[in-house]
Amino acid sequence: MEALVIQSAKGQDVTTSLIVAEVFGKEHKHVLRDIQNLSCSETFRQSNFGHTPYVHPQNGQSYPMYEMTKDGFSFLVMGYTGGKAAEFKEKFINEFNKREALLKNDDFILSRAFSIMTDRNKVLEEKVATISEQNHLLETTIKQQAPKVEYCEKVLDAVGAIATTVIASELGLKSANSLHKALKSKGIMWYVNGTWVLTAKYAGKGYTITKTHPYTDSLGQQKTSISTYWTEKGRAFLHNVFNPISKAS
Repeated sequence: MEALVIQSAKGQDVTTSLIVAEVFGKEHKHVLRDIQNLSCSETFRQSNFGHTPYVHPQNGQSYPMYEMTKDGFSFLVMGYTGGKAAEFKEKFINEFNKREALLKNDDFILSRAFSIMTDRNKVLEEKVATISEQNHLLETTIKQQAPKVEYCEKVLDAVGAIATTVIASELGLKSANSLHKALKSKGIMWYVNGTWVLTAKYAGKGYTITKTHPYTDSLGQQKTSISTYWTEKGRAFLHNVFNPISKAS
């Protein structure tokens, strides 16, 4: 036989319709009916009876059950008669009273407080462990990304990089391709492995810089492409080379 009085999920001392049915030798459905037919106010019912369905351990199905306070229990069993009924009422009430007395006992209060703090500390430790793991993953990611970030800062974000399209427009040409073709005809640039680069005569003079751009191809693979950009020195060089074109435009 389980305890006559238990603690609810809210920390309140209660008994249940199942316990009452077992102790008083009644069918549970009859105890449920008695609770539902009580001639009490709705306020009293809500304060002292809680509908708390339970899952049957054998078939896993959910069934109705009520949790009730000491006052709710007393009101319910008031009409239960017989020699044994009186004995059972007394046992329930004594158990409620004993548990109420514990709430005034310093040792019990300290023990309960310690138990609560232990549970809370356990929850906090789990949260700290989770945060620590997240921080570790973040640190790992930052370390992995650090070389890429440094590369972007030094190369991809280089100051003074001017797109060929911009200079083509300044020179009165229709597109970057037009400028590239004109530079090729002058022996200044040529097309190598998908990228326009300066010929050996003009390379190393600080006219251009390259940028690497990541992209995803049609197969979903990560790849990079290299594009040539002009420095201010290279821009001045091109304006000097195409000065006749600029005047004509």
